[in-house]
Amino acid sequence: MSNAVEFSEVTKFFEPDQAALTSVSFQVETGEVLVLLGSSGSGKTTTLKMINRLVEPDSGKVLVEGKDVSDWDPIQLRRRVGYVIQEVGLLPHLTVAKNIELGPRMQGWSEENRRVRSRELLELVGLPPDLFSFKKPSELSGGQRQRVGFARALAADPPLLLMDEPFGALDPITRGRLQEEFLDLEERLHKTVVFVTHDVLEAFRIAHRIGVMDHGKLCQLGTPQAILDCPANDFVRDFVRMESLQTIVERRGNA
Repeated sequence: MSNAVEFSEVTKFFEPDQAALTSVSFQVETGEVLVLLGSSGSGKTTTLKMINRLVEPDSGKVLVEGKDVSDWDPIQLRRRVGYVIQEVGLLPHLTVAKNIELGPRMQGWSEENRRVRSRELLELVGLPPDLFSFKKPSELSGGQRQRVGFARALAADPPLLLMDEPFGALDPITRGRLQEEFLDLEERLHKTVVFVTHDVLEAFRIAHRIGVMDHGKLCQLGTPQAILDCPANDFVRDFVRMESLQTIVERRGNA
């Protein structure tokens, strides 16, 4: 498979004497769900933001679709990338449908095509369009807003999705349901996804591969089973040490 994203020896400093990232290298294959897992301050969100040029590396290279991000026009690059964040970021004065239509509108889609696309995506994320198209974000629950945010990220059909703690602010029941819906959608859509979380159970539930990060370094990259079987160091071993993880991995293998 080809690489949708590649990091090569990427380093980033926000403070002169403290590296946010140190020599980070990895590849994300087309159609893969790669989860960056780590505690706060580990560098995972900084890594994610480098993919769509919200953060620039101080050294090393970040490639998207084989092209250095520094050679991409930022607007064109971001049109190739869907971005989902924990706070969702829906515009409060726009309806649900108009929020979803933002990307296609900026790309010059016709009004009818935008309308059809927003209805299609609301159905896809389990929000009947006749009930939700004309609601405002303030009329939605947290889980519903997150579904709309996901639909908006998919609206222009980008090949790559970046998801930064998308379910982190939700209660455990809603979070579990959205994880299941994410897995179902990914199976149908086959998007390339880079997903950031500090939740170990979430990472093992949804990832094809996991990159465990700590203090700006990529400690280990591998399948959930490989990380369980052969943790690279004591930090990885302690971070993922949960008996229930093996059950999750086994269930996914038998699905």
